[in-house]
Amino acid sequence: MILNSLRLFKIVRIVLQYGIDEIIVNAIRAPRGAGFLQTLLFWRDLSAPRGERLRRALEELGPIFVKFGQVLSTRRDLMPPDIADELALLQDRVPSFDPDLAVAQITKSLGAPPDQLFASFERIPVASASIAQVHFAKLKDGREAAVKVLRPGMKETIDRDVALMRIAAGWLEFLWADGKRLKAKEVVGEFDKYLHDELDLMREAANASQLRRNFAESDLLIVPEMYWDYCSPSVIVMERMYGIPISQTEKLREAGVDLAKLSRDGVTIFFTQIFRDGFFHADMHPGNILVSTAPETLGRYIALDFGIVGTLNDFDKDYLSQNFLAFFRRDYKRVAEAHIESGWAPKETRVDELEAAVRACCEPIFDRPLKDISFGQVLLRLFQTSRRFNVEVQPQLVLLQKTLLNIEGLGRQLDPDLDLWKTAKPYLERWMSEQVGWRGLSEKLRAEAPRYSHIFPQLPRLLHQALSHAAEGNQQDLLLAKLLAEQKATNRLLRIFIGSAVLIGVCGLAYCLARYVLHWNF
Repeated sequence: MILNSLRLFKIVRIVLQYGIDEIIVNAIRAPRGAGFLQTLLFWRDLSAPRGERLRRALEELGPIFVKFGQVLSTRRDLMPPDIADELALLQDRVPSFDPDLAVAQITKSLGAPPDQLFASFERIPVASASIAQVHFAKLKDGREAAVKVLRPGMKETIDRDVALMRIAAGWLEFLWADGKRLKAKEVVGEFDKYLHDELDLMREAANASQLRRNFAESDLLIVPEMYWDYCSPSVIVMERMYGIPISQTEKLREAGVDLAKLSRDGVTIFFTQIFRDGFFHADMHPGNILVSTAPETLGRYIALDFGIVGTLNDFDKDYLSQNFLAFFRRDYKRVAEAHIESGWAPKETRVDELEAAVRACCEPIFDRPLKDISFGQVLLRLFQTSRRFNVEVQPQLVLLQKTLLNIEGLGRQLDPDLDLWKTAKPYLERWMSEQVGWRGLSEKLRAEAPRYSHIFPQLPRLLHQALSHAAEGNQQDLLLAKLLAEQKATNRLLRIFIGSAVLIGVCGLAYCLARYVLHWNF
């Protein structure tokens, strides 16, 4: 309780120091409140742009808030452009923790100290982030490895900070008209889920194994092998990767890597993960991507850090493919219909009005040369339009948007002339053909064949049971109809009997009254 109070006090102090309160008050459209706060807290220096102040505040609050800022930078429907651009600059840079703590964690998790487990172990970490840090090692069989060790005490830190974020999200939804539509609580909930997923390093190892299997036959992407005998929830050991960071373009050129091909391959990898597998690496920033320079794998992507992955079901993939292709073909009516059919926009939304709004967003972009078109700009304009039509933001696709913007940024950094749309369109058209055309039908029948092989021999018995049940049902219906008819006849007799009794009673009463009157008259 005391720790939570101290943490809350620190958050309030930093919020006031950097003027975050002013940003919030302006967001809920209360400028008088912002002016009052500025007068009351006159000593603050708020000359820096608001986005920069927010970024610096999050960095001072610590790694969990830095990660949350990175997530918010992808929510351009929630964040104004200047703030989203500034939050995109946040880097997950955290000082490494004591190597003795890493050794203790390895010993506790794997049952023996590193000196006994490995032929050699480098105590000085080569990388450090908010969740874990990495050490290099060599297995006793000679294979080189990377050892990822969970940072001690992370669960308690995450639980404490996320609890405070939930409170803030509740106030945001209460005070801000757009708060509920933008699902602030759900955004924090998704963030909480991703952080706790990252705490289980076995989950990361499983993600890497799945991605490696998906691209086993591909010549585009390399994923390190997991050494399962050395893996636990707090320590994982994987194949050591050698390559050049993808952001170091000059070194890549010197190594003979074709940057234009590399940028196109990145787009292909992204859409393959989305539409073929429905399973994608959702943290593909430059720090997590190397490029191989080995002669046999020159120019291939090397993926690292699999703590955050995204999944899409068949409905999501179908919705996304329809929207992407509609954009490519400038079929804005289909975009509007897809939003309404999927439930993203209210059912009462008029298709023609939403179509006109989407056209106004996209048409100016299409009038420019194709190589200058940006998915990021399209998404930004569409999110700005979404408020007018009360389009609900889908939290499960936030990771996809983040990854798409990362891929586009990487591609344009490698090749400024990259035409992302032209590169992606043939892939999407082929995928739609495979899913909707005859080829897609044959593939689905082939996939369902094992199930059909068990069902077909049972068809005669199942058909006999169905007919028997139908016959029994018909007999029961006849009996019920007969019972109802008899009940109706009985009801008619009862009505006749009761009516007759009432009539006789009335006549008897009238006779008695008549005699009584005559008796007194005479």
